Amino acid sequence: MTKIIAVTACPSGVAHTYMAAEALEQAAKARGWQVKVETQGSLGQENVLNADDVRDADMVILTKDIGIQHEERFSGKTIVRVNISDAVKRAEAIMNKIETHLTQ
Repeated sequence: MTKIIAVTACPSGVAHTYMAAEALEQAAKARGWQVKVETQGSLGQENVLNADDVRDADMVILTKDIGIQHEERFSGKTIVRVNISDAVKRAEAIMNKIETHLTQ
């Protein structure tokens, strides 16, 4: 089973952080994939990815509008960087690209 992890963060740390997390989760689950999304918003880090989550992930999605805290933990993993607005509005397209990459 495909396992996707993601970290979402936006400059204001409010709505888009959580909207992006929800959109990515829904798009991945619609494909039957396992997914876990860490948010780095105004409340700090929530739903923090642990070492097992990172180790077992087939793909990592990171938003790129602001720096992601502790990004070094993803060293050696395949990372897709997306704008927070694309994660909110185009999550399905992001999953299509990931699926294409994983099946190559």
